[in-house]
Amino acid sequence: MLHRSFSCHAALVLLSFLATGAVGAQAQTKPSRVASLNLCADQLLLALADRSQIASLSRLAADASLSFLAGRAAGIPRNEGGAEAVLFADPDLVLTGTYGQQEQVALLRRQGLEVLALGPWTSLEDGRGQIRALARMLGHPERGEELIARINGSLERVRGIVPRGRSILVYERGGWVMGARSPLGEILIHMGFRLHQEALGLTQGGVARLEAIVTKPPDFMLVDAASSQAVDNGTALFSHPALAEAVPQNRRLTLPGRLTLCGGPSTPAAIDALSAEVQARIR
Repeated sequence: MLHRSFSCHAALVLLSFLATGAVGAQAQTKPSRVASLNLCADQLLLALADRSQIASLSRLAADASLSFLAGRAAGIPRNEGGAEAVLFADPDLVLTGTYGQQEQVALLRRQGLEVLALGPWTSLEDGRGQIRALARMLGHPERGEELIARINGSLERVRGIVPRGRSILVYERGGWVMGARSPLGEILIHMGFRLHQEALGLTQGGVARLEAIVTKPPDFMLVDAASSQAVDNGTALFSHPALAEAVPQNRRLTLPGRLTLCGGPSTPAAIDALSAEVQARIR
């Protein structure tokens, strides 16, 4: 979810990158061929860049189940995540994630390409910094401010809408529970929820045993909208009779995965969708 989604380190790297004399010319002349090898980087690039600036996107960019801006990605070339294909396209900036692409990044840098690795947001403020810095790098600072304003506006509308003391557990496939300190956790607290992972002894996140949840159930659970369909062992847990009794469907808030996988243009939509769920299910 959003908690997976760009670190303070990444934001500092961005700002340092812009401040160095070595990239002064690029900061003044916006990149004209930008490639993205990562789904979350795709989203930010689609939101902040001119379409003509985008050389290629990752293979997931047009998957509507994962990509919030899948429609906007239509018609833009895919690079399949391979460094060789990116090299032949001759981009002047490559955006990547911080996990699982080290070999590609090393190869691209050895060939002299400018590569920027964007990690998951650790907080909303971290995300604002990343949006602002990347928008400036792409030559469109006003678009970054517009996106930040949309996030802030959505947050302001949901401030304190949940009655005090209501607990919530963000429950993912396989029983995974996010850490308490995350952008999504920050949003839920801002709405008035109390995060239930503390009651389970999982403030840093981890796998919550079904027995622990049944013994100490939260008032509400937040789950992926697709969790109602048991397609494998990871999703079958959501339909377990003991969990259904402890936290029935009318106490489960749902969000589509594409709203929570990445921080960025999907963030205000995720906040608005959460608000609608709260208003429909919590009295």
